[in-house]
Amino acid sequence: MKSNKNEIGLVELVNMEFYSYHGCFKEEQIIGNKFLITYSAQVNVEAAEKSDDLADALNYQELYNTIKEAMMVPSKLLENVAYRIHNSCSLRFPSIISAKVEISKLNPPIGGRVEASRVVITKSYK
Repeated sequence: MKSNKNEIGLVELVNMEFYSYHGCFKEEQIIGNKFLITYSAQVNVEAAEKSDDLADALNYQELYNTIKEAMMVPSKLLENVAYRIHNSCSLRFPSIISAKVEISKLNPPIGGRVEASRVVITKSYK
């Protein structure tokens, strides 16, 4: 059977919650904060659709663990955290065609009532 490279799917992990130490203020680096991450990856899903075999799919648990590792490294900027997540996931999972990382810092210390600050970065790999 001929392969159809247009069978692209979107794999997402939505609102993963982490407690990490990202921020420019010294207090944020000591006390930490709660973050929500949504990761969306475009991948070719043809093999997984037909085989029903995890080996042919983007493994959600491995993806989660890769993102968790990236979240454990403190950064001043959410842009740097997003870069690390993109870099780690694209290296570990070469089947990723493009990905979007959304990072929300809950209750950011900006001098007023704000539910979250958010950075959204999309990258293409192929």
